[in-house]
Amino acid sequence: MTQAPEITGKSWALVAILGFTWGATFLVTELALTGITPFWLAAGRIGFAAVLMLVIWQAMGGKLFVTRPDAGALTTLVAIGAGSSAVPFMLLAWGQQYVTSGFAGVSMASVALTVLPLAHFLVPGERLTWRRTCGFLIGFAGVCVLIGGRAFESTGAGLETAGRMACIAAACCYGISSILMRRLPAVDPIGLSTVLLLVATAIVVPAALIVEGLPPLPSTQTLLIIAFLGLVPTALANFLRVTVIRSAGPVFMSLTNYQVPIWSVLMGIVLLGEPAPPSLLLALILILAGVGLSQYGALKRLFAARRAAR
Repeated sequence: MTQAPEITGKSWALVAILGFTWGATFLVTELALTGITPFWLAAGRIGFAAVLMLVIWQAMGGKLFVTRPDAGALTTLVAIGAGSSAVPFMLLAWGQQYVTSGFAGVSMASVALTVLPLAHFLVPGERLTWRRTCGFLIGFAGVCVLIGGRAFESTGAGLETAGRMACIAAACCYGISSILMRRLPAVDPIGLSTVLLLVATAIVVPAALIVEGLPPLPSTQTLLIIAFLGLVPTALANFLRVTVIRSAGPVFMSLTNYQVPIWSVLMGIVLLGEPAPPSLLLALILILAGVGLSQYGALKRLFAARRAAR
């Protein structure tokens, strides 16, 4: 039976690292897209990450499940592999052609709101309380304030409605796959990360061939960017994501989605010299307040444990 989530100081550190990593990824992805098409970029970074993790996993013994799994667990693995990277990557790559970047950002922030009700019914210890619900709604409001009117502007594209549905579907994929991952029986996190990436590779490579044909010959710079994307925000981040979900739970993991827009904006200010939006401070206050309110109990236990250890 799945144990109740345990949120520690390590959990907070990992979520902060993931938020920073994925927030900075947007800038690198934009550079990569100048030399390769969207689906092949997804296939390249996932495939590279899968090979890298496979080498590490095999060097560590190639263990996956602690006990012998049933057919249902194996089927769930395939569903998680599809829903945690391959399908949402493709949905976002297609959808962002027809929607504003602001709408895509808000849709990703909605992952937390997708996870909340699902976790209430499906994950032990993840009860939906008024404090937690209000905290997540305040955090989501902070993301909307940061992105501003761009989130709901129309592009005028003929397929804009379908593009918006694709972005929302991608968010649902992330939320559902997080719940399924938490409900798996005892499993080795490196093995789980590897298998999920292998499943995703088996899906996204054929899809890229069907949609975009044979890949273009990328430059050395593009290959280096793909290798970086495969190593850091895909392989490493996927392992950290698995670790957080399996220990602290999918609801806590979904806090990452509120951090990503903040880090993305800050990176643009620091590295590209972009002007700071006037809503930045208010958005930051709302997001931090929402996180603090939703995780009040976990923060209280963490500080109490640290005081007791002194």
